Amino acid sequence: MGKTILVVDDSASMRQVVSMALKGGGFEVIEACDGKDALAKLMGQKVHLVISDVNMPNMDGITFVREMKKNAAYRFVPVIMLTTEGNEEKKKAGQEAGAKAWVVKPFQPQQMLAAVSRLLMM
Repeated sequence: MGKTILVVDDSASMRQVVSMALKGGGFEVIEACDGKDALAKLMGQKVHLVISDVNMPNMDGITFVREMKKNAAYRFVPVIMLTTEGNEEKKKAGQEAGAKAWVVKPFQPQQMLAAVSRLLMM
């Protein structure tokens, strides 16, 4: 059984690109369209890693990560923020919320998989 990764992005095409890269790397993928949707899909699921966009409707990525980390089951799940946001303050907020890596769009699938592999080695 491969490791499961939750991909959270309000752009369906971005979710598709990320999912294809991950599935190509042998991972199972759960997709969510925003933070609220992601929290609903997490409940009871074993997830090994989360890749989340920052700017989304309903619940942004940083709020979602904070909410997810309140749940003991997901406290240690590594998070990669995937975003067009290069803003240092956002980055700092993401790290404080618990994000372990920051990948800026547009990204190379290999770059994404390298970040994923690095975090899953821990």
